[in-house]
Amino acid sequence: MQRKVLINWFTTAKGQVLQKQEAAYLRRSITASCKQVVLQVGALGWENKFIDCSLYEQFYVLDNEQFAWPESKLLRGESSALPLQSDSVDLVILPHLLEFDTNKHQVLREVERVLKPEGKLIILSFNPWNIYINLQYLCHKEKSAPWWPNLVSRTKMEDWLRLLNFEVEIAAGFDFDSSRTSTADAEQRKNDIRITAYAIKAIKRRYHLIPLTPVKKYQSKLVMARLIDIPYRQKEYDKNS
Repeated sequence: MQRKVLINWFTTAKGQVLQKQEAAYLRRSITASCKQVVLQVGALGWENKFIDCSLYEQFYVLDNEQFAWPESKLLRGESSALPLQSDSVDLVILPHLLEFDTNKHQVLREVERVLKPEGKLIILSFNPWNIYINLQYLCHKEKSAPWWPNLVSRTKMEDWLRLLNFEVEIAAGFDFDSSRTSTADAEQRKNDIRITAYAIKAIKRRYHLIPLTPVKKYQSKLVMARLIDIPYRQKEYDKNS
């Protein structure tokens, strides 16, 4: 199943419900200032639903095939080799990108490379345990594609992020219930196995090793003086007695 199928699916009734929930989550999760660099890897076409492209001067969307919202700045490139300098981005958004990428670990390593220390990462991904998502994959599966979708669960994704020194800050879950639009409700559903998709917000931590110097052998002169002084006083006492 190609990513363009996903773009078309978001125009369906179920896709619109999921889009509304994810857009609300992204609006609340994007805490970068207007002057900071925000990178979205993988175009959706409805970026205007969760970010004001005219307000964020350095909001870039990187994609090699799809087109983003016209007001955003589009970059052409591969997700596994981001054409950006190390430690240059404040926020990275991966909206349903890893489901279609065969080199997920390399993508995450590239994201870790370009993010600044304490930079933030937002991931949107489908739930591999959802029956509807798996049926959609089988209906649109290409002949050369594997028989089963290569989806990653939220817990496994969090384990991958911890290996790259990311600290998971917030997780959320989404479904096809149109009455649920609050982010707080989505955070409560993160562990529900029936959710359609999930979101993760993580922070890149950079830990510095503190060198330890060898401890010098220390002897107290006061203690030694007392040890010598006690037998001396005992000898003087014996003479006088």
